[in-house]
Amino acid sequence: MWESIRRWFDPRELRSVGSPPDYRFSLANERTFLAWLRTGLALVAGGLAAAQFLPPLPLVHLREILAVALLLLGATVSIRAVDHWARTERAMRLGEELPASRFPAVLSLVVALGALALVVAVLLRGAG
Repeated sequence: MWESIRRWFDPRELRSVGSPPDYRFSLANERTFLAWLRTGLALVAGGLAAAQFLPPLPLVHLREILAVALLLLGATVSIRAVDHWARTERAMRLGEELPASRFPAVLSLVVALGALALVVAVLLRGAG
């Protein structure tokens, strides 16, 4: 694990393996990283907004649970983004198959479940 984390911060280590890929692929990998980072920032902003602006919901501490869940999800997405960027760059340099990931599917399910929880909370508040 520490080896992977060290690679995130040491570009010389990354560039010491394999051969340089076509720069267009490296730039595409960087754009993908930045898109994931924007997603992480949006989740963090949503968590802060939930904590500050959502009124108390009918279920005890639901607002706080949603806020913390969004903040943790944003942090997870941000860390996953840099890890995926480094693993993809390394695979391109070594001419290997790009790393597969279940993370987008998991993220989609978590966001959908969070949205459903909010729908339930809004309906309970409206009914009650």
